[in-house]
Amino acid sequence: MGLSACHNHHDFRALAKRRLPGPIFNYIDGGADDEITMRNNTRAFDRFDLVPNVLRGVSDVDLSVSIMGQDLDIPFYCSPTALQRLFHHQGEYAVGAAAEAFGTMFGVSSLGTVSMESLKARHKNPQVYQFYFHKDRGLNTAMMQSAKEIGVDVMMLTVDSITGGNRERDLRTGFSIPFRLNLRGIAEFALKPQWGINYLTHEAFRLPQLDAHVDMGGGAMSIGRYFTELLDPSLNWDDVAKMVREWDGQFCLKGVMSVEDAKRAAEIGCTGIVLSNHGGRQLDGSTTAFDQLEEIVAAVGDRLDVMIDGGVQRGTHVLKALALGAKAVGIGRYYLFPLAAAGQPGVERALFKLREEIIRDMRLMGCSRITDLSRDMIVERERFSRD
Repeated sequence: MGLSACHNHHDFRALAKRRLPGPIFNYIDGGADDEITMRNNTRAFDRFDLVPNVLRGVSDVDLSVSIMGQDLDIPFYCSPTALQRLFHHQGEYAVGAAAEAFGTMFGVSSLGTVSMESLKARHKNPQVYQFYFHKDRGLNTAMMQSAKEIGVDVMMLTVDSITGGNRERDLRTGFSIPFRLNLRGIAEFALKPQWGINYLTHEAFRLPQLDAHVDMGGGAMSIGRYFTELLDPSLNWDDVAKMVREWDGQFCLKGVMSVEDAKRAAEIGCTGIVLSNHGGRQLDGSTTAFDQLEEIVAAVGDRLDVMIDGGVQRGTHVLKALALGAKAVGIGRYYLFPLAAAGQPGVERALFKLREEIIRDMRLMGCSRITDLSRDMIVERERFSRD
């Protein structure tokens, strides 16, 4: 199978599995504990069916949306994800370029492998900085100031990761940063020598967002230690309110899942929230973003922009979220697998396929614009079993 034979998420995943060493593939593919929440993220979309309208004269389809002051050509964006150059040597360079080609937003993680500054210099599309809150308040201020000076468009504070999730696939292979592989993990790397050649013959792996501010011991500090030693589990609403004031711009909370928390985010001046369970990688057994969407939109949708991520694999998933009131949808694994499989061409093909699905599905729904999608175009399947 080559890139041209990839037509959906499952194809890209299969190609990535062929090309990545097992420990790295499983890092992308896995979730926390029994991975129940990770699987439910996609299954949640199956609870609702779309109700199309016909004879609406749909000739042209406009997919543009505006979120947190950013104008996007498509109603989905590339969520910030960590360690991208570990999956393919192009990493965030590929994702930023592909996102720009499709007129959408992309995120850069605090654990990103390309500097926000270099990406901002290359690309004009909106850029999000995904931020972790540190015990050192001065460090937080310094990192935010650097992002503001670079011209980052949106600050996105992740609030569901004050400690790392229990990712047992990684424990079985010994995957960590820096690598501390067990014999099984070493053997799986040996089976994919091309990955190692690419890793060693391109720009050295680093974490530039952190390197500028945090002593990572020349790479000796593990990501696990970063989460347990530097991040602040005492993070509270007063801390976030102060960050919102300091940033004084588009500010989004990623990882909100309850109505009460959504209301608090609106009260302290956030301009957006992302309903997310971190792709099922943190608290296994938690609810899904899609399941919480309608209630949260009803509570705060007129006060801030509500987005979701997690489990999105089809254009119809995007339409269902938009019909329930989401302003846009974030994708993660959906672009990481094609990145791992083929770099920038892989990401571009994945974004193209998802955009084409949405255009086709919009026509079949009788919708010319995203604003044409409404609550009466989606019906809960369980309603019929209860009646």
